[in-house]
Amino acid sequence: MDQDSPCTAERELSEAVSRISTSSTTRPSDEEENQPEAEISCQARKENPEKDDMQDSSATLSPNSSMTTKELQEYWRNEKRQCKQVKLLFEIPSTRIVEHHLSKYVMYKIIILQTGSFDSNKSVIERRYSDFEKLHRNLLEEFSEEMEDVTFPKKTLTGNFTEEIINERKLAFKDYLRLLYSMKYIRRSKKFIDFLTRPELREAYGCLRGGQYTKALEILLEVIGLQERLTRGNPASIVPTLCAIVVCHKDLENPASAFEYGEKALSRLHVHTSHRYYIPLLETMITLAYELGKDFLSLQEKLDEWKTKKDPVRVFTLKELAVREYVQ
Repeated sequence: MDQDSPCTAERELSEAVSRISTSSTTRPSDEEENQPEAEISCQARKENPEKDDMQDSSATLSPNSSMTTKELQEYWRNEKRQCKQVKLLFEIPSTRIVEHHLSKYVMYKIIILQTGSFDSNKSVIERRYSDFEKLHRNLLEEFSEEMEDVTFPKKTLTGNFTEEIINERKLAFKDYLRLLYSMKYIRRSKKFIDFLTRPELREAYGCLRGGQYTKALEILLEVIGLQERLTRGNPASIVPTLCAIVVCHKDLENPASAFEYGEKALSRLHVHTSHRYYIPLLETMITLAYELGKDFLSLQEKLDEWKTKKDPVRVFTLKELAVREYVQ
């Protein structure tokens, strides 16, 4: 009996580890069972591994037979956290009527919240009926099949400014945005993301070109959080905004903050070294690192390595690139 005990204990431990592994991989969470169409980041990794935003972080463990029970449990906890989708809620709590010269229209205040987050994660934008109408037309051109059953509140000849009509449209636009966001291909589309971010970005870049760096920075910092939540599957898409923030901080003589956002931008470009912002960003980061007494040699090595592989071409400075955004 005594001789068989170690073998028995070893078998029991092996079976326990196997049970943990099996239950963790095969049992969906309650949230996944209740929302079969929910987009989960780990599923997106299988569909589009090249666009996986989780690849920007350091490599995680993978399950193997040498793991202890505790390590295996921790592994699956981490996996479950990474696979949780960031969901957004849309609220339209209020409106305001704008009279400008000979025109009159209603502006709808849209609050975009991340589920399970505090108020600090909310974004606030304003859009008018014609903005929604333009979005709807654009989406119909690209997603006619997906948009087949999506209704849009019609424009009326009279009564557009009555409280009754405005309240009806508030509810209709809230449901409209919720429905669009529930469709994976639409919420990932440039047209949908532009509707939620482009007007503010145009204003911010206009301020940047005019030397109003404080105002530009204020708007950019508001937009970047929303952009990050909307483009999790394409992290490089927010690099221009991050670099514009770097430019603003640098011109406002905040080198530490500029360097912080520059690091965020570089982390999104480590597999996109041909990106038009990569070299200008590296050059700016070298200057900032030297100014702050940080390690600039590793950045210089990356720059030199890139130059040895590529043919010499004219490269704009980071600021020159930033001021060219949204000029059309």
